[in-house]
Amino acid sequence: METKAIKIPGPDHPITVEPTPARVIVKVGGQVIADSRHALTLREARYPGVQYIPRQDVDMSLLVRSDHQTYCPYKGDSAYYSIPAGADRSVNSVWTYESPYPAVAAIKEHLAFYPDRVDSIEVIENS
Repeated sequence: METKAIKIPGPDHPITVEPTPARVIVKVGGQVIADSRHALTLREARYPGVQYIPRQDVDMSLLVRSDHQTYCPYKGDSAYYSIPAGADRSVNSVWTYESPYPAVAAIKEHLAFYPDRVDSIEVIENS
């Protein structure tokens, strides 16, 4: 069995996880898939920020678990879901770290969506 490399975020590859001070709504095929006021924004190195939405704010009945998996040395193993309402475009469009590494433990029980595989990810500032 091959041992997976584990990396710790630092100055050369920073990662932050903070509460999103806004409402986040994800839509696919005209349906609201997720609606949350408790999302987290994960910022990693120079990548755009990613919204991680708590499972309880996602309509899990609209998702189908897939066999697809990936690995990030900073976050751990990720599992994927597809959204049938989005057809082929929404295959493996959702990912989650079910046992994230300690540096990003806050994203446990949260899901993230690829922006190009859903209709929209709206971030509505709280007023």
